[in-house]
Amino acid sequence: MKEKIQKLKNNKILKIIGNILYAIIFIIVLFILIIAILQRTTNNEITLFGYRIFVVATGSMTPKYEVGDVLVSKEVDPATIQVGDDIVYKGKEGSFKDKIVTHQVIMIEKENENYRIQTKGIANTKEDPEITQNEVIGKVIYKMGVLSLLQRAMSNNYVFYFVVFVPIVLLTFRQILKSRLDDDDEEDEEEKDDDKNNDKAKKE
Repeated sequence: MKEKIQKLKNNKILKIIGNILYAIIFIIVLFILIIAILQRTTNNEITLFGYRIFVVATGSMTPKYEVGDVLVSKEVDPATIQVGDDIVYKGKEGSFKDKIVTHQVIMIEKENENYRIQTKGIANTKEDPEITQNEVIGKVIYKMGVLSLLQRAMSNNYVFYFVVFVPIVLLTFRQILKSRLDDDDEEDEEEKDDDKNNDKAKKE
């Protein structure tokens, strides 16, 4: 049994595959946890080099963006915003007050140094209240397909626990198994040293 385990351990291909899978699982779990923590604790106030990550909460932009889609926005010069762009802004009046909204620009006009901007959800029949460049958080530049699937799946508590905790259990099991194999190797080395010492003693 030990010989079989040792052969598996010494198999270079299996080692490479194991390390790759370990790295992928670790990165996915870490990324999911970071996104979940940031979404729940910062209200998207943290920005990284002008980039933010948002999760679509309503169906106002279907079919372009579905509930649970993960979007990346980037801070931009308001002069570059055009009709048809999807922007993220923080509402300041009515039912939009203090809400993070991702809608499409249907009108933008410059008045002196300020910009009047109006947006609308693709699936909505009514336009949003006008905003200025001061409320704009950024322009949507990318939808993260894989993370969107994971986010929608994790909206189910059972799937969330499965996606997060199962990999953690697997990683822990891998570390325990690795430690056990290392201990076995040390024991084998000690046995070999003992055998050598016994052989020496017999010869003397």
